[in-house]
Amino acid sequence: MKKVSFAEFGGPDVLHLIDAEESHAGPGRIRVAVRAAGVNPVDWRLREGQVLGAHPIRLPAGVGLDAAGVVDEVGAGVEGVEVGDRVFGEGTDTYAEFAVLSAWARMPEGLTFEEAAGYPSVVETALRILREVGVRSGQTLLASGAAGGVGSAVLQIARDRGITVIGTAGAANQEYLRSLGALATTYGEGWAERVRRLGRVDAALDLAGSGVIRELVELTGDPRKVVSIADLGAPEFGVRFSGVAGSVPDALAVAADLITRGRLHIPVERAYPLAEAAAAHVDSQAGHTRGRRVLVV
Repeated sequence: MKKVSFAEFGGPDVLHLIDAEESHAGPGRIRVAVRAAGVNPVDWRLREGQVLGAHPIRLPAGVGLDAAGVVDEVGAGVEGVEVGDRVFGEGTDTYAEFAVLSAWARMPEGLTFEEAAGYPSVVETALRILREVGVRSGQTLLASGAAGGVGSAVLQIARDRGITVIGTAGAANQEYLRSLGALATTYGEGWAERVRRLGRVDAALDLAGSGVIRELVELTGDPRKVVSIADLGAPEFGVRFSGVAGSVPDALAVAADLITRGRLHIPVERAYPLAEAAAAHVDSQAGHTRGRRVLVV
């Protein structure tokens, strides 16, 4: 099978599309014929040799956590899913023609494979950081860097829970944030004062790692009310860096419910062929994404 792999840590150029042995579904796992794979920041962070404490890997290594596809193998002990089912979920080495998933759910009706591949990790992350930051119905949450995949999920899940969200993003994404129910303002000089004019901030999330931790602490008045998923220096300010996943099956169930109820939609900004994984990583690292980037197999 074709698979994206890297034999050394480095830039996007270390990614290569290779011929590899097919993986197979062990006990408690399923294998899918991958139709699309989600591109996440953790993918290129691991490629660079970052966050290995939370995600240890051995070289040469495959790439990718999220996928949507058609079940073609069901491991021992697995119930409720059959060969031929359309599923989305999380596993290992999903930038490939076949991938083994450890968590999955049936794809909601009307969802394309490209769209479905964009949900697993971002919804799990959004649910986790909303829980960790402790924001509740009736309060106001600030999301810094709100137009990407995680931000898109945070805004919509928070709205469904009765939480007001102030989102920051580039000028081109202001209407997009408003379409998701957020109060929107731009980055750049004076951004913290613009946020203050929109309302009191009870909690804040750093989703982009753009050096705003100090201001987020000032806006909330308490470093314990700030969580970052993008700034490894956050703990220096007493802020939690969230990098360890929670229950992916639970997150997939929540995602499927929200999608079915029309309360969650994360657009695919761009889809790339599997052979262009390096280009997808370059674009992901550049930021300014609206929604998700995926690879199509």
